Amino acid sequence: MGQPVNPQPLHARDAKLGGMSGFTRDSKHYGDRLVYEALGSKWDRYHSHCGCGQDWLSAHAEPAGFTVVRKGSGFVALVGPGLTEGVDEDRLTTNALWEAVTGRPGVQNWFEPVRTFDRSPESETGTKSIRTEKERAVRRAQDAAQRRAPITPAQLGYLQKLVTSVSRQQFDEALTSAVKGSPVEARRPDEKTAQVIERMTKLTARKLIAALVGEK
Repeated sequence: MGQPVNPQPLHARDAKLGGMSGFTRDSKHYGDRLVYEALGSKWDRYHSHCGCGQDWLSAHAEPAGFTVVRKGSGFVALVGPGLTEGVDEDRLTTNALWEAVTGRPGVQNWFEPVRTFDRSPESETGTKSIRTEKERAVRRAQDAAQRRAPITPAQLGYLQKLVTSVSRQQFDEALTSAVKGSPVEARRPDEKTAQVIERMTKLTARKLIAALVGEK
């Protein structure tokens, strides 16, 4: 099976395709949320190397903790841990989504810009910067809360299936990597795997899923 090509910079590739893809803030469609508008044809290509025969969105992205907030012609707007949640907006990449969809570590080493559209009545230009210190402080608080957001039901169910296909040692190694730098502790003495999974956060669960998929 060939190796999938890692994502190219959006401005270099998607501009040629004439498609919509990238990190976006649009007050009309998303309020104050940061989203990633994923071009369906592009992510279909990345997922084609998986060979599972399923849809990349429902089979991989959503179980890993990504949520669809809007669908359009040829694209889907997503939010999720490591992509738009718990991230530094000056260092955005699609590595988290790439790992979920392909099962391989993301190696994107460039950072993507945020396209900002202000369609509110107060806006005179239609686009403007939202980089004020007050807004940054609010987002930092939101990011801190997102880092502690609990595991989603979809992630829990997906992990419960995944752990049956890996050894305890493989699970513990993946767990150690996933919880590093997070408020989640490693496995406690005599703690069962099912109990460990239930106390994961949304972000650490996403990392654990990506690591375990790579072990299969």
